[in-house]
Order: sequence, then structure tokens, then C-alpha cells
Amino acid sequence: MNPEDLLQPLLITQTRKCTLGCPLLDRLLAGGVPCNSVTELVAESGCGKTQISLQLLLTAQLPFSLGGLSASSLYLYSEPPFPLRRLRQLSLSFPALHNPLDKILTHPLHSAYHLLDLLPRIDSILSRPPAPLSPIKLVVIDSIAALFRYEFENKPRELKQRSDLFFKISGKLKEQARRFGLAVLVVNQVVDVVNASESIRIGNLPSLYTSGRNVCAVLGLSWANCVNTRLFLSKHEERVGEDGDGCALMQKRQFMRVVFSPYLPDSSCEFVIRKEGVFGVER
Repeated sequence: MNPEDLLQPLLITQTRKCTLGCPLLDRLLAGGVPCNSVTELVAESGCGKTQISLQLLLTAQLPFSLGGLSASSLYLYSEPPFPLRRLRQLSLSFPALHNPLDKILTHPLHSAYHLLDLLPRIDSILSRPPAPLSPIKLVVIDSIAALFRYEFENKPRELKQRSDLFFKISGKLKEQARRFGLAVLVVNQVVDVVNASESIRIGNLPSLYTSGRNVCAVLGLSWANCVNTRLFLSKHEERVGEDGDGCALMQKRQFMRVVFSPYLPDSSCEFVIRKEGVFGVER
């Protein structure tokens, strides 16, 4: 460890951040998704990972005075099709933005090796973005888990190759984040934990819990060491009463929680997903 590593938490709190488009969610993240850093969003399907990612593509275009980066974005997706219809719907909530879809560059990903090959080649785009793009300051990868789903078998040699690939990809992402002042958001998925007592604790939480199940982030401990901040989205159902026939009335609630971060405390915020976007809920 060198002096720069010891100062990193202080440096991150002073760096520019990209608003999530909601004061409550920004408060949870001390201003938003930080630049010069890799932030991971972990959740099961249907929790809002892509919704938040798409919203960030738009908030990044907001001026600095509104918490944005006054910049374009690069969206790398591994599970087609690209959700263009939803992005257009969200863009209606940002009438001040002029042709916002023109400021979003998209590219499909086919495998982990494809991503590793692509990252060095986008240096030129990050240095000199083509018209009509403004400087790119946000890179989203949705999702990293899908790239490794069928690539490697559960054998020692292949698991080592997978870990080596983790560190090469994350090393390049961190280098680009520092060099170009990027906010990097990586989407990850979860798997069920059969025996929670045997799971490895990562971060502030003893376990991750969603939809009545104990889960853990896909890709394991090696990948957890490759990101700076991990955010966990969860959903839960609560009984709120009964209808006229005596049947239970259930309410779905969703939360964003900080699992680990060099500068954020253990905290959470309830949120809802509407047609207009993703918004925090005041408790």
C-alpha cells in the first residue's frame, strides 16, 4: 500500500459525481455515482438495474449545476435487445435536454473476451468522441455477469483464467476511469445461497436478502475485489391488510443499499419505479 491508496477515500469524496435524478438517491450516494471509480449495481431480475442505468444515461447529460456531467455516455450491453423504447419514454422526463438519444453511444457485447478486446479500442472515442457526441464521461456495462455465464467451467484451471480476466477487465476500466474522469457503472446479477452460514461475507451486510431468499452476487470474491463500490437492489413483499374476501393484500417495496464503499456508510433508501423514472421514497 502506498500513500495514494490511503488518500483514495478522501479523493473520492471530492471528485465529481453524476446525479441519479433524485435527491433521496443522491443523498444515499453522497451526491451520485462518482467519477474516477467503478460502481457495481447488483440485483435479481426485475429490481430496476437497467432502469437506473438508462436514467443515468440521461442525467449524465444534465449541466454541472443540476448534478450532471454535461457529457455523453457509452452503453455496452450483453443481453439484447437494447431497451430503446424505455429510454425514449424516460427521455420525456428531461425536456431540457436537446435530442438526448444522440448523446448516447451503444455497442453490443458477445463475450468477456470481446469486452477485453473492445476496451482498449474505445480509448480513441473517449479521447475524441465523434460528432454530435460531447465528451464521454459515463460508461455503463449491462451486464458483466452475462458475459461469463457460459464462458468457463467449474474447474481450477478455468476458474483461474476467469479470475485473470476479471482483473484485466477491471484494471482497464479503472485506468480509463482515472485517465478520462469517467463514472463507470457495472451491472451484476445474483444467485441463491443454499446455506447462508457457509457464504463468504463481503462488505457491511452479513448476507443479501431479496424476494424472501438469501442471495449473493454472481462472479464471487475475485470480482468483488475488482469494483470500488457495490450497491444492492432488493425487493420485498409486505402484508398491508385484507380485502373483502379475507385475502391478504400485499405491497411490494424496493430498496437500494450500500454493501461496501471506500467512502459511503452502511445505509439504504427505498425507491419506486414509475413511467417517469426511478425515485427515492422518504421514510
